[in-house]
Amino acid sequence: MTKQDTTYLDQLEAEAIHILREVAGQFEKPALLFSGGKDSITLVRLAEKAFRPGKFPFPLVHIDTGHNFPETITYRDSMIERLGEKLIVGYVQDSIDQGKVIEQSGKNASRNALQTVTLLDTIAANKFDACIGGARRDEEKARAKERIFSVRDEFGQWDPKRQRPELWDVYNGRIHKGENVRVFPISNWTELDVWNYIRREEIELPTIYFAHERDVITRNGQLMAAAEFLNMDEQDIIEHKNVRFRTVGDMTCTAAVESDAFLIDDIIEEIRASKISERGARMDDKVSEAAMEDRKKGGYF
Repeated sequence: MTKQDTTYLDQLEAEAIHILREVAGQFEKPALLFSGGKDSITLVRLAEKAFRPGKFPFPLVHIDTGHNFPETITYRDSMIERLGEKLIVGYVQDSIDQGKVIEQSGKNASRNALQTVTLLDTIAANKFDACIGGARRDEEKARAKERIFSVRDEFGQWDPKRQRPELWDVYNGRIHKGENVRVFPISNWTELDVWNYIRREEIELPTIYFAHERDVITRNGQLMAAAEFLNMDEQDIIEHKNVRFRTVGDMTCTAAVESDAFLIDDIIEEIRASKISERGARMDDKVSEAAMEDRKKGGYF
C-alpha cells in the first residue's frame, strides 16, 4: 500500500471516529448494531480507537434471525468475550412466537424482512435514541440517499424527503420524543476501503469471507449455501464448490461467489475486477427495483 493510500485510510478513519464521538456526545442511549459482517466488525475496531482504554458508551445489538451462518455466531461470541462489552440480542423467533410477524412459506421463504419488527421492538424496549450501523453509500442506491445522521420517526420509518443538511461535518442529532437516529460512520467508505482497512489493521473476520469448500445449490442464478433453513426440493441439486461470501446476512437470502481467494490480498484483487456490487449477492434486494428503499421506509436498518 502506498503512502497516499495510507493517508486516505487515515482520513476515513478520523472521520468515522469523529462521528462515533459525536454520537456519544449527543445521545443518551445509543447502540451499535452488530451483524457479524465485515462492516460492523470494522465499526467495532473504530469504536476501540475512539473510546479505549474506557468502555464503549453503548452496547452492541444483534438481531438474530435464527438462520445465521454458524461461523458468524461463533465469531460474535468470541469477539464479545475478547472485548468485554455488553451484547443485547433480539430474536426474530420471539417475534414469530408472539404473533407479531408471520413466518414466510414457499421456496424462497426468508426471515430477513422479519428483522424489522424485532429491531424496532428492541429499540423501544431499550429506549435507544441512536443506532449505529455499517451501511455504506456504495452498496445500494437507497443507501446512497441517506445522510450520516438519518432521522427515523416514532414508527422507525425513514422519509427520504426529511433529511438534514450535513455541511462542514456538522451533524444534527436533535430529535423529538419517540424518534431515533440511524448513524452511518463509514457511509463514505467503499467495499475496497473496508478491505484495505481490514488488511492494514489486521482485523480477524469470520471464515466465510475467505474461499472454502461448501455444499451449495443454484437458485435464481445464485449460489446458496445448502442449509437446513432453505426450502429445498428435488429440483435443487447440491454441488460441492469453492466459494466465499462478500456479504453476511440471513442464510436464506445471502448468496456466495465462486472463488479461490484465500488471502485478503486475493480478495482485494477479486473485488477490483468485479463488475457486480456486493449487494448483488443478496436475494432480498432483487424483489423489486425499490426493494431496499421500501424496507427502509418501513423501519429496516
